[in-house]
Amino acid sequence: MKYSIYHIPGKKIGVTNDVRARVIREQGYNEKEYEILETSDDFRYISHRELELQKHFGYKVDPQLYKDIAKNNITQLNKMDINLTEQTTTFPCPVNKLKGRLMDEMAMGWSTEHGNFCITADSIRWIMKNVLPSQYNSNRCYIYNKAFAQYLNDNPVTSTGSLLANSRKLTDKDYRKKRPAERFELIRAWAKDRGLYREGDTKTQYLKLMEEAGELGRAILKDNNDEFIDAIGDMVVVLTNLAELGGTSIEHCTDVAYEVISKRTGKMVNGTFVKTGLL
Repeated sequence: MKYSIYHIPGKKIGVTNDVRARVIREQGYNEKEYEILETSDDFRYISHRELELQKHFGYKVDPQLYKDIAKNNITQLNKMDINLTEQTTTFPCPVNKLKGRLMDEMAMGWSTEHGNFCITADSIRWIMKNVLPSQYNSNRCYIYNKAFAQYLNDNPVTSTGSLLANSRKLTDKDYRKKRPAERFELIRAWAKDRGLYREGDTKTQYLKLMEEAGELGRAILKDNNDEFIDAIGDMVVVLTNLAELGGTSIEHCTDVAYEVISKRTGKMVNGTFVKTGLL
């Protein structure tokens, strides 16, 4: 990555890895109002050189090296480190690999000056539509935080990001507004928050599924509608977590199954659908 030392005469000397974003968009200066003194891809050198030039030009010397400030702006998600500035969130991968990386971070969140963000199916769609490749490093890409925050604010129903990231307890009314796919995201967020994916495994979740299946059987035999609904709901939750622990998702498993059954032919026999070939 290329780092630049910029000079705004009579004002300041600073360092950035994105001059246009930092000096023009953030600080409001045009290209005639600043100059680039040095550029380097050596993070340590540029950090020390900034302080030397600040002292040389008679400006106030920053109390911290740029490398230390930048290091503090790195936020670790589950499997990915992102770099945060006031204006941007930068992801450590090229655009064509970002969607997969974001899917690995489903329900993870981070905070910026513009608000709290969370990775959901809706937010991934927005990110992929608006992400930009870094001008300095082909293996990095970024989004503008203010625009992302505006999207979340404008879409409180279709985007679970603001709800999850703010850790606000969802009311029943909030939950029922969610599309089916987003409900799975909330289940995963709940499970991650409780360490289930960190400490659980597929074997224990399978045993849990069998337990819930037993509860469903008892509800059917007792003709108890409330327990019937509760047991099915519990089984969906367990299946969601089982899929996640197995390295996939409940959505993907459902899509694969539907792709098969949508092409299946057959007929009902004694209350059961029997596919062609087994008749």
